[in-house]
This record gives sequence, C-alpha cells and structure tokens, in this order.
Amino acid sequence: MPINITMPALSPTMEEGNLAKWLVKEGDTVSSGDVIAEIETDKATMEVEAVDEGTVAKILVAEGAEGVKVNEVIAILAGEGEDVSDAAAAGGGNGAAIPETAKAETSEAKKAPPAAEATPKPAEKATDTGAAHGKPVPDDVRAGPVPTKEGEKVFASPLARRIAKAEGVDITAMKGSGPKGRIVKRDVEAAIADGGAKAPAAAAKAEAALAPALATGPSTDAVLKLFEEGSYELVKHDAMRKTIAKRLVESKQTIPHFYVSVDCELDALLKLRGELNSAAPKKDDKPSYKLSVNDMVIKALALALRDLPDANVSWTDEAMVRHKHADVGVAVSIPGGLITPIIRQAEMKPLSVISNEMKDLGKRAKERKLQPQEYQGGTTAVSNMGMMGVKDFAAVVNPPHATILAVGAGEQRPVVKDGALAIAQVMTVTLSTDHRCVDGALGAELLAAFKSYIENPMSMLV
Repeated sequence: MPINITMPALSPTMEEGNLAKWLVKEGDTVSSGDVIAEIETDKATMEVEAVDEGTVAKILVAEGAEGVKVNEVIAILAGEGEDVSDAAAAGGGNGAAIPETAKAETSEAKKAPPAAEATPKPAEKATDTGAAHGKPVPDDVRAGPVPTKEGEKVFASPLARRIAKAEGVDITAMKGSGPKGRIVKRDVEAAIADGGAKAPAAAAKAEAALAPALATGPSTDAVLKLFEEGSYELVKHDAMRKTIAKRLVESKQTIPHFYVSVDCELDALLKLRGELNSAAPKKDDKPSYKLSVNDMVIKALALALRDLPDANVSWTDEAMVRHKHADVGVAVSIPGGLITPIIRQAEMKPLSVISNEMKDLGKRAKERKLQPQEYQGGTTAVSNMGMMGVKDFAAVVNPPHATILAVGAGEQRPVVKDGALAIAQVMTVTLSTDHRCVDGALGAELLAAFKSYIENPMSMLV
C-alpha cells in the first residue's frame, strides 16, 4: 500500500512551511530515520526524516515551493515489494480520512469525461490538496464555506468550491452533474470554459472590504500609486518577515503596554567581569568562557524574576500562568529578521554556562539551525542594542511573555556621588510590561531588583 509523506508540523504553531530542498529523488530507497528533505519554517531550516522504509515513488511538491500547508502530501513512498508506478498512481490525498462524498466524486470523475471533450479519457487525479487540469490549485485558496442560494444549501464538492473560488466563478449559478445533482469538478471547469457564472460584484466587494482587516498594512497597489514607476523594486516578504509582522500587530493590538526606565551604573560589573574572564581556566590555550555584559544582564533579569515571581507570568483569559523558572529569551538579529533563543532556568545557571549557551545559540540562530524548543516559549526576553550605540529604546512585548527588557549602550556620564560630581559608566534600560498582569508598582519593583544585581554584581555569584 502506498505511503503518503506529508508536510510535518515542526512546531505546535506551524501552519505552513517552505520545501527548501529534497535530499532524495524518485526511485531512491529510504529507511526509517533517513533525512529526506529540508524544510524552512519562519525561524529555522530543519531536516525531515523518513518514518517508514520504501522507495520514493513520486515527489508531488517541488523543492523551492513556498507556503506548503502542514499535512499536505509532498511525496509518495512505495512499500516493500510494491510496484513503484502503481504506488505513484494510487497514492496521494491529504493524509487524513477521505469523506465518502469525496470518494464518490473521485470515482465518478474517473468514469465521466470532461464536458469539453468528446472522447473519454481518464481524469487527472485531484483531491483537495491535488490539482485541477493537472495544475496545482493555489495554496491560499481553500474550499470556503458551503454555498447557499436563496437560503438553500448548494451541494458541491470541496474541490469544486476551491476551483470556483480560485477562478472567481459563482458556484450557486451552476447545475451539478454529480450524484443527486452535486456540483463536481467538471461542472466548474465547464463553466470556466464557457466564460459564464462569474462571481457577483457584491461578493467581490465584500471580499475586498475584508482584506484590509486581515492584512498588517496597506495593499501593495495602494502604496505603489504614490511613487513613480521604475523608482522602486519589490522585495517579497519571506515567512519570517510575515510572522514578525503578524506577531507585532497582535502584540500592539492586544497587549496594553507600559514602560519603566532606569539608569544602572556599570563600573562594578565591568570590574568583576574583567576579573572573572582573567580567571577563566584554559583548554587548548583557549579560555573556557568569556563573559559579556549581556550574559550578566540575562542573569540579573532571571534573578529579579526569581525574587518577584508575580512578575514571572503569562496572561490568559482564564488564569494567570505563574512560571516556576525564569526562561530568558534573547533577541538575536539574523538576515531578514530576528529570533529569540532561550536560556532555560537562567536563574539557576552560573554565568559561565549562560555565556557558553548564548554563544552556541546565537551562532546556530544566524545559521537558522535552531530547534523549535530552543526559541519557542520563554517567560521574558532581553533586547540589547547597546552594541549599536543606541542609548535607550522601548521594545515590544512578545506574547506569551509579560515583560521584555530593552538594554541601551553603556557610556560615561556625569553622576552625583556623595554630593560631588563624578564620572561613571551608565547604562539605561527600559522594561516594557503587559499591564494586564504586571502593574506599575510591580514593574518598578522588578526593575529595582534588576538594578540592584547589576550595580552589586557579586550578589549574582552567591
């Protein structure tokens, strides 16, 4: 029996991915555990392993394909002793149970010739994830709701509805030739060939009116009207940029942000950092660790959350999720966007471990080699633009976090000590919080605890 290989869900929130590369070709024999393809999600490129053994009978989705839906069939595997050509012809579907109505349509579609042809010939295999006319239906076209006409349900197959929606025809104006008058694929194809049954203008207007609400900004056409033709180029959004846009819009629309800033003196921290780095044991003439200011910021924030567990939370409509550990995400800039790998249980880890973990995660983040569990979740985050010379800024809370700390550059500033003017290395940090679960006083307490650890860094070692 043919085995369908489907687009895997590489994370709980994944809905689609790009098939970056096939590592096998039709006719190759694979075993369970063999790496067969590379999939690009919005954050990483991951390898896909075969879970069965057999021969690759047919590859249905070409490498480089974008927006492939989770559970869509991407290839067919012939089992042991099975004819490869038979498996290629018999496999397919969406990996789920096919409804009886869909089976009926497939059966009658194979028997009946297309309306535009006089000589019968076998119909192309087509399922909801298959193709019409041998060509793929666009990924972003779904079957849509069951159509109605004058309040009565119009019986049409999901495939027929998908093709009708893609071609902009009114399925309610057709007569079905399937079982019990059901509208099937060939009816839609016949309507398209005749040039009739165009969708009503009202429906088109309604869809156009809905589009801005579903988008994260103005339409491309609306923007291009403002600029002279030839004065620009269009750079298509990749999956990462689309996800960033979606999540930031969600955050600003649903999270009531407020911001608290404080200045932290760094002289004691920089002195301790230098001493710890000088004392680092060496292996093969290389120090076993090299602490950065950011490593110490991560530790200080984790300890502050440990001290104030009411701030180490996530909001839900039913309950407050109070976390037992401080899992600190750290914003890392990568080509085309950013990602936040997570230092788990940071409050319990020595600075040396945090430093080495962060270097490894940062390196693999830039290579897009992180696993989903390494960047999904977390209880808070740090965004540090100090190395870029930024003095201060406010970051956007990334749900399910309730807080994010924006870290500016350390710089020499005049300060008053014991009534006299002095010079100190000072860093401005701004805490963004979700006001639904972290009130002003609690946010101020959290920032005061963080400042205490930064200005008394020895307390992070005990």
